[in-house]
This record gives sequence, structure tokens and C-alpha cells, in this order.
Amino acid sequence: MKLKTLVAATFVALALPAFAQSVDTLTKMKTSGKAVLGVRESSAPMAFALGANEKFVGYHVELCERVLKDIMPAVKFEYSVLTAQNTIPLVQNGTVDIGCGPTTNNKTRQQQVAFALTTYVSEVRMATKVNSGITSFDQLGGRTVAASAGTTAVQMLRKLSQSKNIDFPVLLGKDHFDSFLLMESGRADAFVLDDNLLAGVIAGNRNPAGYHIVGESLGAEPIALVLRKDDPAFKTAVDDALRKLMKSGDVEKLYNKWFMSPIPPSNTSLNLPMSNTLKQLLREPNDKPLESYADGK
Repeated sequence: MKLKTLVAATFVALALPAFAQSVDTLTKMKTSGKAVLGVRESSAPMAFALGANEKFVGYHVELCERVLKDIMPAVKFEYSVLTAQNTIPLVQNGTVDIGCGPTTNNKTRQQQVAFALTTYVSEVRMATKVNSGITSFDQLGGRTVAASAGTTAVQMLRKLSQSKNIDFPVLLGKDHFDSFLLMESGRADAFVLDDNLLAGVIAGNRNPAGYHIVGESLGAEPIALVLRKDDPAFKTAVDDALRKLMKSGDVEKLYNKWFMSPIPPSNTSLNLPMSNTLKQLLREPNDKPLESYADGK
């Protein structure tokens, strides 16, 4: 789905919010026989487009599909491409039934949408060229940094600049490929994003050996599927399906498929072992926001 379709979808969502929210999601899915999944084009390995026909794949896409089939086995899938900027409003007013991209659960967003149980915990770090000499955020003074518009990394960079009194310009890419290109082309010296997404973009590059992920973590972020806030029955159904997948070991299998095995398009493995935090969450699931992690709770 290209920009024209995205603009049209946004217009419809804003023009007809009352209609979109008039029916709960489970009834809507049962009546229509379909579920609309919000996906991303360039957020490997979580959600990305593959090939000329734009088949959507990834850890969170496959997780969404498994969850929805558990809830309603006969449901058919329709995919709608979202960005970091429009995910929340388009989920909020029912244009999509479930957001399957890598969206951070935080208190601000919880005022607008609901989040399912946490299914990934990322660390915000930076990618640089191997020969850049940059190994720490403390070295960014006077350097240009790339980030993707609408991501929490943008806010983290502002806080870093203020707390450490480091001055660096930030260039915003429209998506992760665009942000990476800013660094690849030399317009930026580093690209800041979730570690899993950085690994995915690097793995898909024509020269993956030329880039690496460095620097301390700016913070841990709980990543979850996104749902309408005013639809508790659907959240319960999604969470129950996720608990079954966690208990059966299927979530761990999906994780290993997308993070520890060769993935398309380059058949390169990200080699990102599951963190101890995520292992614990699979044993004891919760939907706590980012601020709980920052507070050490």
C-alpha cells in the first residue's frame, strides 16, 4: 500500500470516527468475516513488506495472525500499511482492528489506545558505520543523528541532549529505511532506534558488515500489539490467546525464527538472543508501560 492509500485511510478514519467505533471489534470481525491488521513496510524483523507483491511478514505480523486465528479461526486477513505517526489514531478510531507494528507501550499512548501483553522488550541504541569511531552517546557532540519520525527514540534523544548537555542536530527520516539512508549517505553519523529494528535494517543492507550497533542503552521499551481502548472484550480475547502461545512455547519458537535464524530478504540472522526480561515476561505476562521499566518496577 502506497502513500496515496495511506492518506485516504487517514482521511476516512478522521472523517468517520463514530462509525468506526460503533461496533466492537469481535462483532465487526464476525460480521465482515475479516480482520484488518495494521502493519509496517520497513520494520524488520517485527513487521515488513517482502517482495514485489508486498507480502507482509515478521515476528509481530505472524504473532497477530496466530492470535486472530485462535480467536476466530475462519477470519480472513486484510493488511493496511501504517507508520509510527499514524498507528495510534488509526487504531484508536477503528480503521485497523489490531496494530502489529513495533509500538512502544507508554502511559501517554495508554490514554488513547490499549496494549496487549508485552511480546518484546527492546533497548534503544545506535547504529553507526564500523569506521566511524563512535562507540558511545557521549561522543555525539557536534555530530548529526538520524531518527525515525514518531518513534520514542526522538524523545529519548532530546532528554539525552538536555541531561548531558550534548548538542547534536537530529534529522528525521519518514521511516527506518529513510533514516538509515541518512547515515549510509553520510548526512548523519549515527541512527538511533530499537536494537532489534536496527539489526533488521543492517541485515537487509547490501553491506551489512559495514555497520554495527554500539553505545549504551537509552532505555528498555515494552513492545506490544495495539488495540482500541474502548473494547475490553477484544483485549481479553487477544491477551488470552497470547497467554496460550506463551505457555505452549510457540512465542519462543516465533522469536527464534525471526531473531536467531536467517530471515529474508538477505537470509541473514540477526543473532539477538532473547533477553532475560522477555523470558520472565513469557513466564509472568503483563502489559505494564514504559514508565514502569524506567522506575525499576
